[in-house]
Amino acid sequence: MEKRNLKAWLYLLPAIAFLGVFMIYPLIDVLVYSFEEGFNFASQSFNGVGLYNYSYVLHDPYFLQAIKNTFILVIITVPLSTGFALLISLALSSIRPLRDLFQTIYFLPYVTNTLAVGLVFMILFKKTAYSDGLINLIINFFGGTSVDFIEGPYWAKMLVMCIYTIWIVLPFKILILTSALASVDQTYYDAAKIDGTPKGRVFTKITLPMISPMVFYLIITGFIGAFKAYSDVVAIFGVNLNAANMNTIVGYVYDMLYGNAGGYPSYASAAALILFTIVFTITVINLMISKKNVHH
Repeated sequence: MEKRNLKAWLYLLPAIAFLGVFMIYPLIDVLVYSFEEGFNFASQSFNGVGLYNYSYVLHDPYFLQAIKNTFILVIITVPLSTGFALLISLALSSIRPLRDLFQTIYFLPYVTNTLAVGLVFMILFKKTAYSDGLINLIINFFGGTSVDFIEGPYWAKMLVMCIYTIWIVLPFKILILTSALASVDQTYYDAAKIDGTPKGRVFTKITLPMISPMVFYLIITGFIGAFKAYSDVVAIFGVNLNAANMNTIVGYVYDMLYGNAGGYPSYASAAALILFTIVFTITVINLMISKKNVHH
């Protein structure tokens, strides 16, 4: 038995070493940086140890704006994208002869470069001296006035960001939910059909409980993915996100490390740990809710 245990640990050793070097050590390093006040990257020196970095970050207007933007993005896009994906998956499941074809079509945006998709969205919504953009042309056709969605009011920019985020995450969610719906035992539906059960009750009592593990999986990963948003925002609004009031928490961390305000790893570490705390808390809450609502 001892030889078997030793052999098992030897098999696990490369993975443990990899996780230690690239995950555990960086986490410890970030934690240490976050408490070092006035850290100088060039001399590797600091003035003291305390909570000043956290206090600075939590009172920084740019960080507060980034938190606001991130939470709006999360609250709007996660429920809507999951709901739309579920509706589309149900529709695809009802047309089985063409399901694989449509599933492939819907999945194409997922394998497309996010920056390329972001540039397309910017062209569609951007108002220039030569053109108001395709979206504004449609608005004008119905009698509305043009809106500068890229450099205009805050609500317009946030609307574009939410639409883009929903669009970019839909394919993966549709693929997962379509597969989950296909795995539901047809016997349940046959029994419900014999009993004359209404379609709405079939959905709430059979379909939704059977696919609930996948739904909650998508919700949890959706929250985590939305909190990590950064490259998508850059693709649409450029690198100076603070000037556009469209920065995210991850964008703030990047700016503190490499951006215009770069050179402050202690502030970046504090912001990163605040983000980790938020994501961890929401994930735990979701897992607690899922224990009562998910049917395994």
